[in-house]
Amino acid sequence: FRGGSFLDGILSTKANVDGNNATKKLTAMINKSKFKPQLRCIFLDGIAVGGFNIIDIMELNKKTKLPVIVIIRKKPDIENIKRILAKLNKKSKIKLLEKAGPVVPAGKIYIQLAGIGMEKAKEILKIACTRSHIPEAVRLSHIIASGIVDGESRGKA
Repeated sequence: FRGGSFLDGILSTKANVDGNNATKKLTAMINKSKFKPQLRCIFLDGIAVGGFNIIDIMELNKKTKLPVIVIIRKKPDIENIKRILAKLNKKSKIKLLEKAGPVVPAGKIYIQLAGIGMEKAKEILKIACTRSHIPEAVRLSHIIASGIVDGESRGKA
């Protein structure tokens, strides 16, 4: 996405449900992409994909050399998530949650950051959020994904 106005391309990859390969898959997808030279920031819709396949945002930032902004619509109960993971004996996933740093408010959403400061992140969000409080790239990816998975997109993108 160019700012919040122009869709230049779409990337996709597959990660295991509740697996451990999301960071590796995203890193490879981004670094191999013809769009990589144009990219200035990575937006993620949450820190996990496929259930509890948690993305190591610090590693993603390091390996792609791009700042990462995790978009979270509602404040998560991190302590409850940690309790669930502990019961499932998923200590490595708890460490990834802790490594990701604090979830902080940014207007009507919450964010986590890697490789970028809060002020710069807010500047980027101001440019990228053209139709709602969610960056347009994240909003559109949600619409596309729900259309593919469910056969029709839902209303709350």
